[in-house]
Amino acid sequence: MKRSVRTALDAHDLIVAGLPSRSLLYLVEGVQFLAAGDALNKAIGISIRTLQRRKSDTPDKALSIEQSSRAWRFAEIIAKATDVMGSQKAAEAWALEPAIGLDNRRPIDLLASSAGAEAVEDYLTRLEYGVYT
Repeated sequence: MKRSVRTALDAHDLIVAGLPSRSLLYLVEGVQFLAAGDALNKAIGISIRTLQRRKSDTPDKALSIEQSSRAWRFAEIIAKATDVMGSQKAAEAWALEPAIGLDNRRPIDLLASSAGAEAVEDYLTRLEYGVYT
């Protein structure tokens, strides 16, 4: 991204303006499981096919506010999971497996709604502090 983000208000302004599609492409390249199956659609609300079309046709086109917000939140969640799990590989594996603290639901499946994403973030915080239930 061309602008630095130092505060939540900076992030808000960037999201409202719409993240460029190339930022999402960068995220997909960095998080392996997003390119497989319907994980990208669950996490961000865009299909991998649509993203590939944008890559070739309009790489600078901005994502919608909803897609930008979900991409930002996903990036925050995967970063926190990486910190809690100790590596990105472990965080990615964790996101795809049912979690007892999420009623045996996969974290990736809960990211389709803000309430589900909040539940995932809360669970990660509990894991970080050793409170599993």
